[in-house]
Amino acid sequence: MPIPTTRLRATATPTAPALLLRPWTPEDAAGLAALGRRDDAALRRWTSFAVDDEPSAARWLREQQQGWEQGHRYAFAVEEAHPSGTPGPLAGNVVLKDVAPGTASAEVGYWTAAHARGRGIASRALHTLTDWAFTTFAPTGLTRLELLHQVDNTASCRVAQSHCPLTGIRPALSLLKSVS
Repeated sequence: MPIPTTRLRATATPTAPALLLRPWTPEDAAGLAALGRRDDAALRRWTSFAVDDEPSAARWLREQQQGWEQGHRYAFAVEEAHPSGTPGPLAGNVVLKDVAPGTASAEVGYWTAAHARGRGIASRALHTLTDWAFTTFAPTGLTRLELLHQVDNTASCRVAQSHCPLTGIRPALSLLKSVS
């Protein structure tokens, strides 16, 4: 099946490199597995990220590609770009999910690798994804994006507050984690 070719870019800031957002590919399995093997308690605590080797990375990547093919989930690898414009290290993931023609709302989610946290990468990637989502899906009815996160995840709260007005707090589900 063909790999989607959508590429998004967040421009560099005075203190941070440009970001490249692109669909995940099977070639990302080794890098994704390496992120999963690191002892990253925050990634495991706040997400359903269950990748710790190349076979589990390949499964996760197939799920992301299926979302693109089915037109309801659009996951992007986030990479820091070198000044030359070439891709740099894998920094995280942003996703637009539950998109359907004629449906007014969809959900956005994100996670970042440990080395990318606290540098504005999630905020910039989310802003870029949000712009793309409305440009791409507003003609078919999209008018609202929801960002769901756990209120005790203070880093995620900061990202959310920089982009989204708080419109409500849902009751916690003990078995449900943020999925991105």
